[in-house]
Amino acid sequence: MLDSMAFVIFLVVIALVFDFINGFHDSSNSISTIVSTRVLSPQYAVLWAAFFNFIAAFFIGTAVAHTVGRGIIHIEIVDNLVIFSALSGAIIWNLITWYFGLPSSSSHALIGGLIGAGIAKAGTGTLVWSGIIKTTAFIVLSPAIGMFLGFFFMALSLNLNRRSNMARSDKLYRKLQFISSAIYSLGHGMNDAQKTIGIIAVVLYSKGLIDSSFNIPYWIIIMCYTVIALGTMFGGWRIVKTMGTKITKLQPIGGFSAEAGAACAIIGASVFGIPVSTTHTITGAIVGVGATKRLSAVRWGVAGNIIWAWILTIPISACISSATYFLIHSFI
Repeated sequence: MLDSMAFVIFLVVIALVFDFINGFHDSSNSISTIVSTRVLSPQYAVLWAAFFNFIAAFFIGTAVAHTVGRGIIHIEIVDNLVIFSALSGAIIWNLITWYFGLPSSSSHALIGGLIGAGIAKAGTGTLVWSGIIKTTAFIVLSPAIGMFLGFFFMALSLNLNRRSNMARSDKLYRKLQFISSAIYSLGHGMNDAQKTIGIIAVVLYSKGLIDSSFNIPYWIIIMCYTVIALGTMFGGWRIVKTMGTKITKLQPIGGFSAEAGAACAIIGASVFGIPVSTTHTITGAIVGVGATKRLSAVRWGVAGNIIWAWILTIPISACISSATYFLIHSFI
């Protein structure tokens, strides 16, 4: 049964469920700043973010999808059970962190799922360490880069507006936030939708349905970008408050700076095929914005809880996927 074409279709559907939950879970990242600054209501913010999630399909290739598909575990050992177990680990951890309002990384949950399932089947020899090191390094680098760029854009904006009054500055940055949030959502779509594209491509590759050069059919690309946009539209409301208000208090100038900094980091990573966490990056950017006021403006206790969720994501999702693999394998 696990080798049947019906199960392949089932796996594609499960991958799309992950894609939807990814958009649902990470919707808060895309809209938290623009909602907390009251530039847009939540209802309009998710529509705005979803639109730019989708059109990202037309702005970039599939470098991130290739990293996920071939750069975490050796593609030769991948079968339907490995993919199912990996997706199970990622989906379960995403739902747990959504329930508790923790902005963890859907990307790293999927990476952890692949690692756990790969080890369960073929041991640590199946891991592609170059891809894993590159990906895990950005657990530290992406929030650090986001923090630096958030701080930079905020400091630059404050300097450029030092002679402007608060009302005029606020009006300007409320308009600019439409642009920054759009570009951030574009970057979010560019990076996150490709992770599901990579998974579906691996499923089809394992059945000989795409060629050895790993050329990904365009229908997969459009389908995945559509589904992540739909997930964003439904919004993961539990995390919005954590991202938008609990880390630091944001004004439109801060919201613009955080979104601009995170967008630059995510789009840059996408161009180089690095699957980064959009959650980590926007969180770092928000911290950077808060730090321009004073270090005490950042609620470091909340930031610490978020960091713990980041640290635990890959090992816990890997454990869940390994357990799923062994459990199902023992019955077949």
